[in-house]
Parts: sequence; C-alpha cells; structure tokens
Amino acid sequence: MPPFDSARFTLWLPQLLCAAFLAILFLQSGLDKVVDWKGNLGWLTGHFAKSPLKGVVTPMLAVITLMELAAGALSAAGAVALVASGSPFLAYLGAVLSAVSLLALFFGQRMAKEYAGAAVLVPYFVVALAGVYLLRLT
Repeated sequence: MPPFDSARFTLWLPQLLCAAFLAILFLQSGLDKVVDWKGNLGWLTGHFAKSPLKGVVTPMLAVITLMELAAGALSAAGAVALVASGSPFLAYLGAVLSAVSLLALFFGQRMAKEYAGAAVLVPYFVVALAGVYLLRLT
C-alpha cells in the first residue's frame, strides 16, 4: 500500500475499490449459481424458452458460472495483491474477465428480449471498463 499522501495512492485506491467491487459482485453471483443450481437453471430455462438459445441453457449456465467465479476470484486475489505488493496484474485480469462475463450476460438478456435486464448490466460494465483502464499494465 502506498503512503496516503503520495501521488501513487490516488491511483491505487480506485484500483483497489474496483477490484473489491468486482470481487463481491462476481463471487456472490457465481456462488449463488452453484448453491442454487436447480433454481437458476429452472428460471433460465423459462427465461430463454422463446429465444434461439433455448436448447443451450445448461451449458450457458455452466460457462457463465465458471466465468463469474473466475472473475470474482481473480478480482479478490488482485485486491489482496494490490494491498500486499501493489501489483495490479491479477486485478487487471479479473477486470478483463468481468467485462467479458458482463458482455456474455448482456448478450443473453438481449437474445431473450429482456431489454430492461440488459440495461441494468450497463453500470456494472462501466465499472469493469473503469477497472480495466485503471489497472492497465504499463
């Protein structure tokens, strides 16, 4: 952790906050899918019943669950690494995977013609993009 009164701190803090936000978001979402697999699968099966994706709900749920868990774990490990060593590498990877996961979720919502649900994802995507920008490898 850089000294509070240093110029480095003004970049480090938003990096840490983005990594922590994405860790919470995706670990909770991914773990919810693991804990309530049947409930999520049932809801999503109905959600995509009239879409071109209706035949691939189970593999889609598996892939998005793994993506969310990986994004959350990388973001959490990245937050720890930022505090411990100042290294943004893991947090950067977490932010990139978070953005990709959100694109996958956005695609699904649009395919299901759930436009309000797709719109809700936009602020999360903006945070993920901010994380990618702030954590970029220089």
